[in-house]
Amino acid sequence: MSKSIKLFAVVGLMAAVAACAGSREEEFVVVEPEPISVEPTYTGKFK
Repeated sequence: MSKSIKLFAVVGLMAAVAACAGSREEEFVVVEPEPISVEPTYTGKFK
């Protein structure tokens, strides 16, 4: 094979590998908020 055919084959292979490796999906993490306040508890009339 001539050098130009080998060069095109190598460049094509590298382009295919780069195209497959570049398609990553981003992951989204949903964090639920913490409760803002706690309900008061009954502790007795004079406490």
